[in-house]
Amino acid sequence: MGLGPFAVFAFLFLILPTIGLFVGAFQDADGTPTLANIAGLMTPVVANAFRQSLIVSGASAVVGAVCGLAIALALAGPGTPRFLREALLTLSGVASNFAGVPLAFAFLATIGRLGLVTIILRDVFGIDIYAAGFTVLGTTGLTLTYLYFQLPLMVLLIMPAVEGLKREWREASEMLGATGWQHAWRITAPVLFPSFAGAALLLFANAFGAVATAYALTGSFINLVTILLYAEIRGEVLHDANLGYALAFGMVAITGVCNIVYLRLRAFSARRFR
Repeated sequence: MGLGPFAVFAFLFLILPTIGLFVGAFQDADGTPTLANIAGLMTPVVANAFRQSLIVSGASAVVGAVCGLAIALALAGPGTPRFLREALLTLSGVASNFAGVPLAFAFLATIGRLGLVTIILRDVFGIDIYAAGFTVLGTTGLTLTYLYFQLPLMVLLIMPAVEGLKREWREASEMLGATGWQHAWRITAPVLFPSFAGAALLLFANAFGAVATAYALTGSFINLVTILLYAEIRGEVLHDANLGYALAFGMVAITGVCNIVYLRLRAFSARRFR
């Protein structure tokens, strides 16, 4: 009874639209079955959009996963004050959901051409990041923007696994003569790797499907698959809804694989901790 409303909601707003998306990917504008939309995914423009999305998503996922793991290990350390740990976890929960137009504006005001940090670096330290080739509208700038919500999301995802590391394991390894690096390499790394890899895949899927931040920050300056999808379905110049369905079909396939692998790694990690 309690799951009834959720089941109805999921069917109307998740399952039914997904079925319609899959059907539309294999039809033309008249409803005739065709593979032309799937073949359109191999065109240079679409292939480049997928490549750019994979680069931005992969870079933000890797950097966010590594830095997020380092922060989680520091927060779970015995020397970290409890109030600081709780404050940073609360901040991570808020920042992981901060995206879209507000985030894009925040980064333009911070590291845009006339951003606060840009001016401080140029006038105080004599460093002109834009003269060196940096631009917030490029791949590097978009990756840096994505890190704002990728990094705190990684902290939230990996913290339960980090907290599951037992102090007795370190004490036992020290009694057997292991150094800190040996303990980290032989015990901590194997135990955390499934959770780390699964969380990194979830970060990749999260960035791969992001559209509001990228569109608000760069417009059509960067050819991402999410922006191209928006243009095909809602745009005035590019408008081919069925090709948009095929683009969404490709995105669902990629993110679906990432989430399936994440769930498998999460289950494996849970069994190992038990």
